[in-house]
Order: sequence, then C-alpha cells, then structure tokens
Amino acid sequence: MDELGLHLHVDLGDGDRLQLLRLAPATANQPLAALVPLDKDGPDRLDSIARLLRARLGRPIPSDTRLTSQQRRRARHMLQAVDGRMNGAGYRDIAKAIFGVERVNDHPWKTSPLRDLTMDLVKDAFAMIAGGYRALLRRRHRGS
Repeated sequence: MDELGLHLHVDLGDGDRLQLLRLAPATANQPLAALVPLDKDGPDRLDSIARLLRARLGRPIPSDTRLTSQQRRRARHMLQAVDGRMNGAGYRDIAKAIFGVERVNDHPWKTSPLRDLTMDLVKDAFAMIAGGYRALLRRRHRGS
C-alpha cells in the first residue's frame, strides 16, 4: 500500500501474472474498474482485461494470441541463450544445451548454421533486455 493505493499481483495460470492497482479509497468488496488508454496498444489492453475478467469469474482463459508458437519457442531459446551467455557459457555450449549435442556435432562448428543461429539468439535476447520485448508483445497488424 502506498499513496496511490494497494498494489496487487494476480496469477492467471500458465505463468501469466497481472499487476493491478486498487486506488485508494476503493475497498475489497467494491467492483473493479479498468482504465484503458485509447492508443495503439488499446486492443491488447482490452484483450488482457477480458482475460482478467474470465479469470475472476472462474472461466477458461484463452491463450494470448500476440505470439505464435514459433515466436514463443524462439523467445524461450533466446532466454536460454542469454542466460547461458551471462553465466559465462560459450556459444557452442549454449547451442548444445538448446539444440542437443548430436545436432551441434553434425557439422564443423565454424561453418555450422547452428553457430550463427545461437549467436543471433544471444544478440536478439540482449536487444529484448534493452527494451525490445515491448515490440514483441504488441499486436501484429496486417501489413506490418
């Protein structure tokens, strides 16, 4: 609780969490209201509010559609890669952890496509850490 109100964290399941602020003087038994800025991220915010409402009502929560399964897999690989790199692992060891020892050993490392892919994963992960994750979560628009 601070001068703005009570800060809450709601677990939506599947690793999704939502941060809420219950404004002072609102109480726990009053209905919640959502304030949504009407900007380019408005549709994403409205989807999030719909997911929250379904969670509060005990209904099934639909998957977040902003990321494809391929994007989710790449994001997971990026996290693994940057975690390894920040803990001193070399690119080859990172590739073995992500893609498996056999696949990495199938080609000479210096010319392996997995070498380039691993280096790109690390580079892109550092870009995400620097703020690029915001673009990842924005709704995909037709023609973009």
